Amino acid sequence: MFIYTVKQGDSLFSISSKYNIALDTLRQANGLVETNIVQGQALLIPIYTYIVQPGDSIYSIAQMAYVSVDQLTAANPSINPNALQPGNRITIPDISNYTASTLGYYVVRSPQLDQAVINDFAPYLTYLSLFEYHIYNNGSLSDLNDSLAIETIWSRRVTPLATITNLTETGFSPQLVSQVLNNPATRQTLINNISYLLTIKGYGGANIDFENVLEPDRNLLSGFLTELKQRLAPANQLLTIAVPPKTSEDIPWLQGYDYGAIGSVVDLMFIMAYDWHHGASEPGPVAPINEVRNTIQYALNQMPREKILLGVPLYGYNWTLPYQPGTVAPGISNLEATRLAMRYQSPIQYSEEYQSPFFEYVDDQGQRHIVWFEDARSIARKMLLVREYRLEGLGAWQLTLGFPQGSYLLTKFFRIRKV
Repeated sequence: MFIYTVKQGDSLFSISSKYNIALDTLRQANGLVETNIVQGQALLIPIYTYIVQPGDSIYSIAQMAYVSVDQLTAANPSINPNALQPGNRITIPDISNYTASTLGYYVVRSPQLDQAVINDFAPYLTYLSLFEYHIYNNGSLSDLNDSLAIETIWSRRVTPLATITNLTETGFSPQLVSQVLNNPATRQTLINNISYLLTIKGYGGANIDFENVLEPDRNLLSGFLTELKQRLAPANQLLTIAVPPKTSEDIPWLQGYDYGAIGSVVDLMFIMAYDWHHGASEPGPVAPINEVRNTIQYALNQMPREKILLGVPLYGYNWTLPYQPGTVAPGISNLEATRLAMRYQSPIQYSEEYQSPFFEYVDDQGQRHIVWFEDARSIARKMLLVREYRLEGLGAWQLTLGFPQGSYLLTKFFRIRKV
């Protein structure tokens, strides 16, 4: 596949004609219902042959196809890269020779819907973490109607994980984690309950998602994970964890997470490499490429690369302008963001510095907005980082947010590891 950036005057019909691809295929690959595309929009073109256009160079084609010039020229030995002619057909090389593990989060809803979603996403997943079981201050766990989901996940050669969180009605509670971890009896009760849950329901492992952990609880968290791993290991149940992105040890609000200690215990660590800008912050890129790269480099100094899953967001945020501190911007899926730009015909811009798309628009009430989100270009860049640093793989929050290009990107860059 390659990614085409819509230019002024383009239409879906003209693009489909230009690259000899069926209009319905183009719409399906990009989740398009409407046909009024917008300037700057990234369209994934799911074909193996690129038809040279006026002004193209071997370098520009390689950039669009997210391959190196050497890979592209090697796949086209009969083409003189210095004498391209419009109409030349360029074969895009297959680079899906990197075996990677993938993890997706899914919020359990209803048995029938769960089964349909799992069947859709299973070909692209190694692990599916069902969301969520939340902990109580006595070490007990909430329940979840997930039996059919677990059975379906296993049947599709994917490992089901139970997501264990400190999420409460008011958000993720560091006080709840602290209360449980600081009481040895309660901590042991929680370990017993997690072990029992995985066994009685048939999960393949747990995903610990304790967010906003406080610095005084840093060693307690690592110790809890060590005890839990010892409990799960005899049953060959996996211990995985979701952690916030760290670029150094000097960030005060992330002192509760000891990457080195955690990485020495767990089987896999899902790094939530996003929310550098979030709903309660000023506008900006959600997952800027420079910060993502710095996070990877820091993590590699703390643990084996074979334990790292790079988390990518399937969402962005819609800020009202001018920005007022204390306001909270609503989240928006990547697909919804693109549709919003199409609705208002607001050109999508792309930050080369952050490798992130954004756009501004004025709503029906005359209010200005700015939206930062992710698209096929920005996600492709993060997938290339997984290959560059030879990580175990990647994952996403969360599957039903809507990112139709995701499956095409995954199968372009990776061979998915299956159970």
